Amino acid sequence: MFLTLLSLLFLLLVVRGFARVVGYFWTWLGHGRDLEHARARGRVTSEGSLPEEAEEVLSPRLTRRQRAQVLQSRREEREEFLDGLSLGWYQIVFIFVLGSMAGLLLEEVWMFATAGLTESRVGLVWGPFSPLYGTGTVLLTALSFWLRRKQARSWQIFLLSAFVGGSLEQLTGWGMETLFHAQSWTYAALPDHITTWVAWRFLVFWGALGLVWAKVITPELLFRIGEPTTRRQVTFVVILAVYLALDIFLTVACFSRRAARDAGIPAHNAFEAWVDQNFTDQFMSSKFQNLVIDSQGGGDAR
Repeated sequence: MFLTLLSLLFLLLVVRGFARVVGYFWTWLGHGRDLEHARARGRVTSEGSLPEEAEEVLSPRLTRRQRAQVLQSRREEREEFLDGLSLGWYQIVFIFVLGSMAGLLLEEVWMFATAGLTESRVGLVWGPFSPLYGTGTVLLTALSFWLRRKQARSWQIFLLSAFVGGSLEQLTGWGMETLFHAQSWTYAALPDHITTWVAWRFLVFWGALGLVWAKVITPELLFRIGEPTTRRQVTFVVILAVYLALDIFLTVACFSRRAARDAGIPAHNAFEAWVDQNFTDQFMSSKFQNLVIDSQGGGDAR
């Protein structure tokens, strides 16, 4: 138990350090435009942006009332930004990446804390990404943003989130088994399972997650991502999107060739031969440790 808590503490420190590095990198991409934007909107004066003044503002001598005013001003700015935002590819790419990495990290931590297992749970051949979590994050964010515009009630958000999450699990699980005879998870042994890939307890989880996501996470997440203000930001996101597209394409090709090899089907072109040579059965088993592929057409998850 002590080692588990120590590991979680270490992980928290790593995440905080990573977030700080990302913040510095984002500031560099923006050329300081965030500060210029704040000054242009009258939220920060030119004098207030000087190092001497910034030092005083960041000091702990602010009163409780002053802190409340600062937070209220920030909330108002966030709501104003969200009211005028059109959710587009720029935000979606970031949300997919963040969801893919955060979901993978949380799953591996959960497996270690509850079962003592340390295994690779990635979903793509390149990088620490789980596209199921990334897609779920994008869907929840888009749904939350739409429901916010519709001023939906909490119970409506809960039910729609449960439906979207369950549909995503069903579609993904069914697709993997149908196309590649593979499974990454199964709920068949649970007493409350609805299908092999959907269970009531996880529908409740999806609903609760969607509610928290809509009320707490989505507004702050979209506000922090913002909109591109420099060419560096656009270039970075375009490169990231191209990388992810290639990663997903190659992953699908690897699973397709793995299923074909199990069925005794040889490579038909140079690309398939290259996949067979560089992404062998041993590589696939090592990379996707929680996945079992059944060449007879009946995959089963560990």
